[in-house]
Amino acid sequence: MSTQIPSFSTPPSVAAQIARLPEMPMAEIRALWQKLVGGDTPTHNRQFLERRIAYRLQELEFRKVDANLLDRNQRRIESLVETGKVKKRDRDYRPAAGTVLVREYKGIEYRVIATADGQYDFQGRMYPSLSMIAREITGMRWSGPLFFGLKPPSNTKTKPSTKKRGGR
Repeated sequence: MSTQIPSFSTPPSVAAQIARLPEMPMAEIRALWQKLVGGDTPTHNRQFLERRIAYRLQELEFRKVDANLLDRNQRRIESLVETGKVKKRDRDYRPAAGTVLVREYKGIEYRVIATADGQYDFQGRMYPSLSMIAREITGMRWSGPLFFGLKPPSNTKTKPSTKKRGGR
């Protein structure tokens, strides 16, 4: 069983824009700053401006991939500043759109593709959940994320009791 997750690397068009920054005249850097960030440049330090513009270009591109990613990260940062503790993230076992989940079961390899609308394409049919696909494959009820290896199995062993037995 393997999971192929799409890369979150910088798209070629954004990478090309970032690569051109050092070659651009300072006037163009300032104009790009105004377009992307707004307002006048806060400094004349070219390296700072290039880095901030590069960050902003990536931020805008990745917002297209996952519009809520930056907002979720911002909320986590605010929580950390407020409490001083890192809050454990709730597990979201839904794979990104385009992810191909591969599972071998009883000698047969099964492939499922996650779609952008949150559904799953399995053998040309759309399913709303991985659990329905796991049931289709096995004939039994399964946790879909567990069946496809997105979720680790829960540890069902109980810890030994620290209570002492007997005694008065």
